[in-house]
Amino acid sequence: MTDLPGLDRSLYPFDSHYHALPGGHALHFVDEGPASGAPVVMVHGNPTWSFYYRNVIRALSGERRCLAPDHIGMGLSDRPTDAEYDYTLGQRIEDLGHWLDSVEPDRTIDLVVHDWGGAIGLGWAARNPERVGKLVILNTWAFTIPDDANLPKSLAFARTGLGAFLIKGFNAFSGLATRMATASKLPKNVARGLTAPYRGGAHRRLATLRFVQDIPLTESDPAWPVLAETEALLPNLADKPMLFGWGAKDFVFNDEVLDKWREIFPDPKIEYFEDAGHYVLEDAADRLVPMIREFLA
Repeated sequence: MTDLPGLDRSLYPFDSHYHALPGGHALHFVDEGPASGAPVVMVHGNPTWSFYYRNVIRALSGERRCLAPDHIGMGLSDRPTDAEYDYTLGQRIEDLGHWLDSVEPDRTIDLVVHDWGGAIGLGWAARNPERVGKLVILNTWAFTIPDDANLPKSLAFARTGLGAFLIKGFNAFSGLATRMATASKLPKNVARGLTAPYRGGAHRRLATLRFVQDIPLTESDPAWPVLAETEALLPNLADKPMLFGWGAKDFVFNDEVLDKWREIFPDPKIEYFEDAGHYVLEDAADRLVPMIREFLA
């Protein structure tokens, strides 16, 4: 196990594994359960890490091979500088594919995604539909933002100079998310676990800032064409068994986003949690995790 100050290991008792990406950076991942078990891959967003999927991993790892990576600059993965790494959506999708080609090159993969993990994980899946089995989609998106949509004030502020200073200098984004992204107050050890990788020097938070800055608002933004291509390819996944677990009190991915998903996938199975926020796996774990287990069985 890799040591991480502030992390309660009873919540995250998993061994650390590392994959070397072509650029030389080490991508950390969880690999729990029997190697012969059918693989389920869980892709996190910003500012979380593989810790977010701890309850799903523990519920499934008796029978399934549970794989959960930490994006570069996040969790227990390497933290390169801007000069050493391209902190963009396109690079994230490429990283995920390179890692998957190493850990599960042949078998069909069930995929669980949340937040930016949707744009990344579904970005890969839509380009490789023959490698995908079932999909579990949790409060996320993988399409361009409509012209009439407004960026939530918290995210808009994060893109300002002051917001960037507070995120990188004082861990503002990760810290605030533990209060804003849930409908109920998190236990202290859970909140500390979610923010643990982002404490310390400012370099530990560079990725959380770059993710916010990479949100594509116009066609000139680097992530826009990548997301537009993903959106065009999403119908490749329309025949996959699909479960949506949706927190109704999400300050980013609201009912309008869910309606957009319904347009793309007309008949998905949707579990809608009135009392859950953006971190739906925190607010509704007692109900959602058993649903995920049953769906993937």
